[in-house]
Amino acid sequence: MKTHHISAEWLTIDRVAEIIANGEKLALSKDAVKRIEKCRKYLDDKMESASEPIYGITTGFGSLCNISIDSEQLSDLQKNLVMSHACSVGEPMPREIIKLMMLLKIQSLSYGNSGVQLITVQRLIDFYNNDVIPHVCQQGSLGASGDLAPLANMSLPLLGLGEVYFEGELRPAAEVLEKFGWEPITLQSKEGLALLNGTQFMSSFGVWSIIQAKRLSALADKIGALSLDSYDGRIEPFCDPVNRVRHHKGQIETAARVREILDGSELIVMPKKHVQDPYSFRCMPQVHGAVKDTLAHVAHVLEDEINSPTDNPTVFPELDMIVSAGNFHGEPIALPMDFLAVAMSELANISERRVYCLISGKRNLPSFLVAKPGLNSGFMIPQYAAASIVNQSKGLCWPTSCDSIPSSQGQEDHVSMGSNSATKLARIVANTERVLAIELFNAAQALEFRRPLHTSPLLEAWVAEYRKCVPFVSNDTVMYPLIEKSVEFIRQNP
Repeated sequence: MKTHHISAEWLTIDRVAEIIANGEKLALSKDAVKRIEKCRKYLDDKMESASEPIYGITTGFGSLCNISIDSEQLSDLQKNLVMSHACSVGEPMPREIIKLMMLLKIQSLSYGNSGVQLITVQRLIDFYNNDVIPHVCQQGSLGASGDLAPLANMSLPLLGLGEVYFEGELRPAAEVLEKFGWEPITLQSKEGLALLNGTQFMSSFGVWSIIQAKRLSALADKIGALSLDSYDGRIEPFCDPVNRVRHHKGQIETAARVREILDGSELIVMPKKHVQDPYSFRCMPQVHGAVKDTLAHVAHVLEDEINSPTDNPTVFPELDMIVSAGNFHGEPIALPMDFLAVAMSELANISERRVYCLISGKRNLPSFLVAKPGLNSGFMIPQYAAASIVNQSKGLCWPTSCDSIPSSQGQEDHVSMGSNSATKLARIVANTERVLAIELFNAAQALEFRRPLHTSPLLEAWVAEYRKCVPFVSNDTVMYPLIEKSVEFIRQNP
């Protein structure tokens, strides 16, 4: 089993995707161990000599920052923080995203600016490597003082509290710790705050969404090209000169990709009676391209975030500085995640419009894509389902980063609500996958009515694989299992 060593080397989102896909284990690099131990020693020494209170280390939290805590109570202070802040509620987080959140928290703590004990980071790695997954829910964070509530629930099992998923069951954390012979962590000064401050809840949903969005963006070009050919569409809007003259990188890339996908198609070179196609076909380079450009920008911002320590205060041993500031604030990623939510909703929106065209009874395709419409409803209702999903995504596109509700008696008077931006984004991404699967369901059906002509060799081979799990529909049948198989197909066959 391959091991990924946590280090200061730049962690790309593509590398995160590899770690997850390959099931790689984690380990701290020697340099990361040195940084963590150096910072912890500095903090311990600083507390011995400091004459002034240090926020979150020798004081209370939030609006309680002016209350000093006795040295013998500092461990209780950190434990109390984790227990009292563990208020995540609602729908459970998907376990794969919880595991991603753990990876990102380990990465953030490894830079030597957080003051944690080495054993605390190592225990998180033990959890990750042994698939001991803390039970965390999706609601409760304001995305400002870090993702306090969900990160507290993630941290409870380190103390032998809370619950974890292990061997397919939700079990008391204390029971699983005992199984492995792990003692509960006794938190030292600053550690609870280091665990709970930070943007790893937001970032985990954001990174997961980017990984999926990249896959769906490429699929949208492929499925859209199949729809274009099945609809007897024109290739001219995809030519290089007309797209290059506008300069947008994503537009140029989309047009080139569609031309590549359709290379060798008998259908695309057939003489056309129509002069133009509807926008949902003709403007794929502009719309799909804008999504690509948005995705590239948001991925860049999220990569900056996951390569940063984002707790508070930030400790700089080499500068002899402990700075209480606001690096936990989620605004830098909340705004882009809201932007990407809009882009992914649009990718589904234009996909549904192509579905509508395919079932409309035009271009010598039968109404609702069945040979005997009337007796058969055919593909009438999959379009309804796609329209319903698209409507939900549009409703979710209202940017939560526009809102702020003050907390902690006004001390935390502007919050990002980035956690809600993140969870909404993930939901829209999942919705977009379903809509694209429905488009493929329709486009493959429409292609059969163009026989004996063929689309490109690339698409013919892809559709042949698709037909192994989703058959051509001659007469009405139960559709929802076929839609689910279509979703599963595009997950396994990008």
